[in-house]
Amino acid sequence: MASKSVEEIKSESHALRGTLKETLTSDGSHFSEEEYQLLKFHGTYQQDDRDERATRKKQNLDKAWIFMVRSKLPGGALSASQYLDHDQIAGEFGNGTLRITTRQGFQIHGVVKGDLQECIRRINASGITTWGACGDVVRNTVAPASPFKDAAHLDAQRLAKEISDTFLAKTSAYAEIWLDGQHLNQETTEAEPIYGKQYLPRKFKIGIAIPPRNDVDIYSNDLGFISYVESGQVKGYTVVAGGGFGMTHGKTDTFPALAKPLFYVAREHAVQAAVAVVTTQRDFGNRGDRKRARLKYLIDERGIDWFRAEVIKRLNVPVEPAKPVRWKTVSDLYGWQEQGDGKLFYGLWIEEGRIKDTEQRRWRTAFREIATRFGFPVRLTTNCNIIFHDIDPALKDQVEEIFARHGIPKPETLTETRRLGQACVALPTCGLALAESERVFHLVLDQIDDILKEFGLADEPILIRMTGCPNGCARPYNADIAFVGRAPGKYALFVGGSITGERLAGLREKTITLEEIPQRVRELIEEFVQERQAQETFSAYWGRTQVNGPPPMPDQFHLEFAQRENKVLVGAEV
Repeated sequence: MASKSVEEIKSESHALRGTLKETLTSDGSHFSEEEYQLLKFHGTYQQDDRDERATRKKQNLDKAWIFMVRSKLPGGALSASQYLDHDQIAGEFGNGTLRITTRQGFQIHGVVKGDLQECIRRINASGITTWGACGDVVRNTVAPASPFKDAAHLDAQRLAKEISDTFLAKTSAYAEIWLDGQHLNQETTEAEPIYGKQYLPRKFKIGIAIPPRNDVDIYSNDLGFISYVESGQVKGYTVVAGGGFGMTHGKTDTFPALAKPLFYVAREHAVQAAVAVVTTQRDFGNRGDRKRARLKYLIDERGIDWFRAEVIKRLNVPVEPAKPVRWKTVSDLYGWQEQGDGKLFYGLWIEEGRIKDTEQRRWRTAFREIATRFGFPVRLTTNCNIIFHDIDPALKDQVEEIFARHGIPKPETLTETRRLGQACVALPTCGLALAESERVFHLVLDQIDDILKEFGLADEPILIRMTGCPNGCARPYNADIAFVGRAPGKYALFVGGSITGERLAGLREKTITLEEIPQRVRELIEEFVQERQAQETFSAYWGRTQVNGPPPMPDQFHLEFAQRENKVLVGAEV
């Protein structure tokens, strides 16, 4: 019997219930493929430990099934107690680490099926949900994490929460399956006034940004709101739409895209604008081909003018042309900063966003001590870093002593490139990964750091990102330099994005090995040093002197993907 399409699975799921509850309480080691598609809506992905695949296969054992559980944190905000709850849950049910996501959430890796319900229940008991963190719905809404007490930053956090509440699915399936019928703090019903019976064609990502710091990478979102402040008040938002970096091998009509300007809307109509955009995608997005189902493809097919007109028709309020916007950087703010209310916040770099203890750096222990001892609230950033805020200046020395005692590096001791760098999770948990990313990126940056210091560029902002496959989870396609996994130990080299996130990179080399990466970076740095003009950033230099190679397209990876699929068909390990 032919397998059902995802659209059929959603439509026949009885409002996202399916048979999840029955399988959850069964003795089975994992969920079926149909159930897996529904699990995502509930905030968890079924995975297996790929490091163990070959050994277990030789022993005729089932895969080492595990689950990733993702918390949904609008604007990346959580209290100290909620942070501590996540830390404890990761220790009891996960692999003892917390992974910050590029959408300001937490991921707990390594949860086994028997602990899955209790893990999700405990997260909800903390006042946070996993509902809608994954699946064909509006995902976590991201916003600038810096806790400044100015109008723009305060309103961005408010708007993130408003959008999140608006798009939370209404079915009571989540409460029934994971919370023993205890409802979320919302009205539940079987009707979905925004999503309908089949929900959205694909995932949908919304972000809010405040110029001139593009720290949420606004143009990588399906929908973006760019703050406009006048006379100290947020008057409205410029709306952009159609971003997204995923692409699919063998589908040459899939591609990364940056969001395009739609219009400017007054603040009081911002949520209405979001609903108008999302429902347009709901009604016109491609439900016949999931590979072409994201909003960027609808805009590509019908044109931005058609899309704008359809959204405005649904919005039915006055709009204006998009405001001009200027950006300086995608970077987070690090170190000590004044909030504007007499309190301080402290921005910390975390290696690849993984909160864990090592012999040299005890991130997890340090953060637990800070949260327990002082109760500072927390913000997670889209660059996978962390901010502790509302800190009394009198406590500054005590805070620094804790970080120093646990080996946590001061941000100012790191190169700017390392502070900017980002890698996706990849192996061993991601089923799509073709190459290593998180586990090797710090080693790559060690070598790149040496090169930068040799040329006196330790403080030079060069944006470098790495992913284990072309799906683009660490946003490689608008980085200055990016390494995108295509096979074990092999990467495509892309160059020519920008430190402001406004330009797509181009293909420089189709295949380089992991060992070749430092030399390729050295060559780029040597050219930059020789040809740059005074105070010119790498991004500006590249835009002035170079023509980018071909834009990121799936045919650049087609051969390697085809080979991988053939190996999978015959049961070989990749």
